[in-house]
Amino acid sequence: MNFNYKELEDAAEILKVLAHPVRLCIVKGLLENGPQNVTNMQSCLNVPQSTVSQHLQKLRTAGIIQGERNGLEIKYEVCSKVAARTVKALLEE
Repeated sequence: MNFNYKELEDAAEILKVLAHPVRLCIVKGLLENGPQNVTNMQSCLNVPQSTVSQHLQKLRTAGIIQGERNGLEIKYEVCSKVAARTVKALLEE
């Protein structure tokens, strides 16, 4: 077996971050609908805005999403190809 342990650690970290229904739903929604702001996500998820913001922070810290500021609004999008492929494979119908 010839494994790169660092790659396995990185993959495990992505899986840990995605292993929450709200974060999984956020990533799935961003992949399906494109960049969104917190208000759009909050109304879709039916959870408080503060909850969405906390989950977005975890996704940003893990490098799964990124935000682009336009004035007071920040639109988030998925920037990790690995996370995108993982979510698509996991939720494939």
